[in-house]
Amino acid sequence: MSAHNHEGEHSKFLAHHFKSMSQQTAAGKLGMWIFMAQELLFFSGLFCAYGFMRFMYPDMVTQGQSSMDWRLGGINSVILLVSSLTMSLCVRSARSNNKAGTVKFLVATMICGLLFLVIKGSEWGMHFHEGYFPGKFFNPVAHAEIQDPLAHIFFGLYYVMTGMHGLHIVVGLGLMTWMLVRANRGEFSSENYVSLENTSLFWHLVDIVWIFLYPLLYLAK
Repeated sequence: MSAHNHEGEHSKFLAHHFKSMSQQTAAGKLGMWIFMAQELLFFSGLFCAYGFMRFMYPDMVTQGQSSMDWRLGGINSVILLVSSLTMSLCVRSARSNNKAGTVKFLVATMICGLLFLVIKGSEWGMHFHEGYFPGKFFNPVAHAEIQDPLAHIFFGLYYVMTGMHGLHIVVGLGLMTWMLVRANRGEFSSENYVSLENTSLFWHLVDIVWIFLYPLLYLAK
């Protein structure tokens, strides 16, 4: 009997269309990397749009950034960096057959993600209160810091970039919820962890995107 057949017969996690767990793991990782490459292309397009906007309307971008609270953005940056650490520890726990650690670090990562959304949501709320709506809805209140009508261009792209990033956070939390259910069932181990690792890769991508968004939208002058 071959090693592949032996492995396939004794692994309850092996899908029927794969010959071995190693083949299944490699296929899963390859698919995830292809998906991440597509995601990078998507966000690269948004970054290019930001660069063009900054080149065409530098003063307007500077005005728009003046309304950004860099402290809230900084707190969210720290939160996502911590979440990357806890997600890595989650995968490490799964590979070490540590069910309790897997669940604990997964929950910690989800809490970080929720905190990020709460802070970002409150930040959007403050902008809406000032009348900084995108496009033709841009209508600053009398006491707002920014009155330049062209500022709607900045805020339009700001809402698209942070909104798409926030949507990816929500998707990541949804994936982690499913991973948490599976972790509580004891499905993850040193033999079967590729879906958890792929979720981790997705989450790291979300964190990396924010590392670029934060300085561009909050700090760059």
